[in-house]
Amino acid sequence: LLTLCYLAVSVFPAAADPVSMVPGSLEREGWCNEHMLHERLDIIEEKVIKTVEHLESEVKSLLSIISETTLNIPSVPATPLTDIFDGQY
Repeated sequence: LLTLCYLAVSVFPAAADPVSMVPGSLEREGWCNEHMLHERLDIIEEKVIKTVEHLESEVKSLLSIISETTLNIPSVPATPLTDIFDGQY
């Protein structure tokens, strides 16, 4: 459909001139622009979702490393262990 929008403009260059447009062509151009906008928004949405998933994975990995590190820290005898995550993870 996007190709059809470009094809219509390249085959009918008069459609790019608002003065010489035929009735109804404005709606088609608006539809093409709206369609292109939705395609771009879909691409952006997909990239945002992938970025969020990647960041979630990184945060989980970092929390795991921090948790393992705190378990391996030698403590002074009779010193209570402190849960830096307050039992949340």
